[in-house]
Amino acid sequence: MHSDRDTLFRCLWDNYRAVTPSAERIHRILGASQDRAIVNDHIALRTFNLEKVGLDKLAAHFLALGYREGGDYHFEAKKLYAKHYEHPDPTAAKVFISELRVERCSPQLQGIVDELVAQVPDDAVTADDFLYSGTHWRVDYATYQQLLAESEYAAWLAAWGYRANHFTVNVNQLANYDSVAQINDLLKAEGFTVNESGGEVKGSPAAMLEQSSTMADRMEVAFRDRTAVIPSSFYEFAKRYPKPDGSLYSGFVAASADKIFESTDAGM
Repeated sequence: MHSDRDTLFRCLWDNYRAVTPSAERIHRILGASQDRAIVNDHIALRTFNLEKVGLDKLAAHFLALGYREGGDYHFEAKKLYAKHYEHPDPTAAKVFISELRVERCSPQLQGIVDELVAQVPDDAVTADDFLYSGTHWRVDYATYQQLLAESEYAAWLAAWGYRANHFTVNVNQLANYDSVAQINDLLKAEGFTVNESGGEVKGSPAAMLEQSSTMADRMEVAFRDRTAVIPSSFYEFAKRYPKPDGSLYSGFVAASADKIFESTDAGM
């Protein structure tokens, strides 16, 4: 496992931007308007809840770097469970890891996922590069479509594997923008598509967190039998509000995260 946080996040970022060219462009647009670096609020990772690759296996990479468990979240309709992790260093990016509750899905989906995970080498999950290792399998396009019909989340994982599903701009740390709505206006003016599910701005000051995101880039994937252009990853934007004690809220809002998941929907 990585011995330092900066190296891990740099590798995750390099891997993410390779399939999310819009993130690189947005990063440049925001960076050009201010004299400070863009700060990452959090990343998100996806997995299946099978023992070999479950949420806790991914979290171990961050716990080894000093992260601590935060809140947990349930997404019943999407059959997902998630936890977030924080570092004692408040400048460190948070980590949001979700997993598909495979046993709640159809026998057909369970069978496909079992076959995919069986192809992950036993020692791969603890390797330095596992969190940005992509797929350890090849699926054909029909299998991807079959998964997509039942679970967009499962289909995305089958196509893209292990990598950051999104990075997140910390709006609190931007010099020239102070609201998520302002960021959305900028994005639309620059030709990006903003996720409108649940409204362009998800959350509220009362919930202590506001979020928005682009819709995922569409990138080419080499399936076993053909190549196809499908949704990859997206860029998120988050503004946190102070708790009664004055410190910024560091958790997540399940109702908002539920809509953020839809940034990778193929039909949107």
